[in-house]
Amino acid sequence: MYKCKHHFNNLRADLQAAVLEFVGTAFFLLLGLGGIQASTGARLMSNNQASDVEQVLYISTCMGISLLVSAWLFFRVTGGLFNPNVSLALLLVGVMKPLRFFLFCIAQIVGAITASALIRVLTSMPLSVGTFLQSGTSVTKGIFIEMFITCALVLSVLMLAAEKHQATAFAPVRTLFVGTLRSLMFDDRLGLALPSSPAICNFAVYYTGASMNCARSFGPAVVGGFESDHWVYWVGPLLGSLLGAALYATMKHVQYWKLNPGQDATDPREAAQEIEEAQY
Repeated sequence: MYKCKHHFNNLRADLQAAVLEFVGTAFFLLLGLGGIQASTGARLMSNNQASDVEQVLYISTCMGISLLVSAWLFFRVTGGLFNPNVSLALLLVGVMKPLRFFLFCIAQIVGAITASALIRVLTSMPLSVGTFLQSGTSVTKGIFIEMFITCALVLSVLMLAAEKHQATAFAPVRTLFVGTLRSLMFDDRLGLALPSSPAICNFAVYYTGASMNCARSFGPAVVGGFESDHWVYWVGPLLGSLLGAALYATMKHVQYWKLNPGQDATDPREAAQEIEEAQY
């Protein structure tokens, strides 16, 4: 009985955080999926068709920059998760309580549906932002691709945001660059160095759509219709969450900070002390 009451001690704060997580998820996916919708519309209406590579780069960039902006805005508010699979990993490693996990999952799924519905209403074409397996990509391959890229995303979040260190405040940017941004692309017309497509998405966009997020796949499916392989986008990311959490737990178990000590120190003497302590 005491444990049950203990879970509801912060109910008000959990509800408030869930509402704001809904807003953040809707904001993130409205920007990201809106870019994909525009890309698809432009490709259908233009006689000058973009190549598959250009399409993948554009889609990856839309989702990557949208995540960067949204996560940095909401990082100090709700954690800027926007993803039930990331929430699950945080639950498994003990960072998130069960009640908040449940409320966040609902918020993230409803946020994805809301963003998809807004895109459908605001644009003049059928919703075309859903995820599906490309021809030649089997269900098994799709599951493993989604599992590995979700694992990479989850591990980035756990090591850069959940694991507190000197640069935790920059976790939204570092998570994006370490986990997703591949390089810089120079635009000759603008003379600017622009963040190029996310590496994780570059690998998987063409084959599975690079969901890494069951809510991101579920929202467009509710509004635009379900594909027969939709379940892949629940199983793959779920396995990725489990794998990422297991890798993180393993590194914590072996006390990874002792394997390469002094990396978070700002003073050489502090670093030397940490190195000396690790040797004993």
